[in-house]
Amino acid sequence: MEQKVAKAKLSYARISSRKVKVVIDLIRNKSVGEALAVLKFTPKAAAELVEKLLKSAIANAENNHEMDVEKLYVAEIYATQGPTLKRIRPRAQGRAFRIRKRTSHITVVLKEKN
Repeated sequence: MEQKVAKAKLSYARISSRKVKVVIDLIRNKSVGEALAVLKFTPKAAAELVEKLLKSAIANAENNHEMDVEKLYVAEIYATQGPTLKRIRPRAQGRAFRIRKRTSHITVVLKEKN
């Protein structure tokens, strides 16, 4: 029997993947209830984005794949680097420094525990 999976992806999130990875490492392989609780009390900017994405994945599992929300857990979660927006910061004596505004793609995969 093929195991059902529910996915959700956030593309071009305006936060570096390095900052997101700190938060997603906290919830990997946890049940969705526990993961949501951890994210709610994590004081990082990425926690809010990941929480919203996790809720979306839960809704996908429930509505599109008829999965039981009580049995769901975070099977996979990863953040990859997206394109970098390059901006210019004026500096003294006519120089210009480059500012890199990094983006990331975050993916959540949920599965049911047997």
